[in-house]
Amino acid sequence: MADNQAVRLEQVSRCYAAATSAAVRALDEISVVFERTTFTAIMGPSGSGKSTLLQCAAGLDRPDSGRVVVDDVDLGPLSEKALTELRRDRIGFIFQAFNLLGALSAEQNVGLPLRLAGRRPDSAEVRAALAQVGLGERAGHLPSQMSGGQQQRVAIARALITRPKVLFADEPTGALDSSSSRTVLKLLRTLVDEQGQTTIMVTHDPVAASYADRVVFLVDGRITDEMRQPTAQGVAEHMALLEADTATARVGGGE
Repeated sequence: MADNQAVRLEQVSRCYAAATSAAVRALDEISVVFERTTFTAIMGPSGSGKSTLLQCAAGLDRPDSGRVVVDDVDLGPLSEKALTELRRDRIGFIFQAFNLLGALSAEQNVGLPLRLAGRRPDSAEVRAALAQVGLGERAGHLPSQMSGGQQQRVAIARALITRPKVLFADEPTGALDSSSSRTVLKLLRTLVDEQGQTTIMVTHDPVAASYADRVVFLVDGRITDEMRQPTAQGVAEHMALLEADTATARVGGGE
């Protein structure tokens, strides 16, 4: 049912020019639906197209062919200005590297998307967003005064301040230790369960993937399988098989 679809990709392909070889086909006619109020992890061997899928789904990159629909809006016909406005109003994005501005406090970093949209941040709203991620008492701290896990939670609050329809996360725990990773993953899970926040996450970590409702597996730009109610062990075993198959295929193909 389309009403329950937060993001839909239809026959999406994306190629990149390569200086030393033929063009690289990062996505190969991918069709997939991400339902509202669910948490999906995207996994696959290195070079499988995970980040490209996330970027196309979030409107950060335009596919060469196919259709991307976010919150019932077809991204294809949108001008760059309209696409920027849609990303600003309906999409939140979390990066592995946090991307906080070092000269700004946590409160100022969280309010930045509102300032960029021409709105004056409401201090109570910003502090509520920080409290939501467990950092209500750190509003005045600079990024350098916080741990990596705390910085990522500030980045999550910043992504949530515009109340996005979809939250995209690209390796959100990739730069964190295991304890900080668990804190961030529990927070993402809570946002889905308690606030209905649709979340789509790229990860290489089976433990991180086990927090999701569903794992979608990519190989060479194509979706090969998916797993519902994943466990860390089940995901790790499936990834080991995919990586072994990929390595065998490359050897067999003379790569």
